[in-house]
Amino acid sequence: MTTEYEVRLDRDRCDGIFACLVRDDRFAEAADGLATIEVPNDSATSERTAEMELVTTFDDDRVDAARQAARACPVDAISVSGVDGGTNTAEADDE
Repeated sequence: MTTEYEVRLDRDRCDGIFACLVRDDRFAEAADGLATIEVPNDSATSERTAEMELVTTFDDDRVDAARQAARACPVDAISVSGVDGGTNTAEADDE
């Protein structure tokens, strides 16, 4: 079953610890030493980039991996939410 969700990466908060990389392989190390999101061609429905923020909407079955990456980030630079503006799904499976 696929789920539509949004992954937000605040690169300004990122310290380059890369705990996210081992939880979700869509996260990668960028040339500047911070995390970035690599988007497979068929899984993202939209992508927005601000100066130091990446926001990508996915429609796939990998929301749990994104949640794990968000929970693993020690500086809380990653958030995962439903595209309908719902609850932060990074914590949803803890309920």
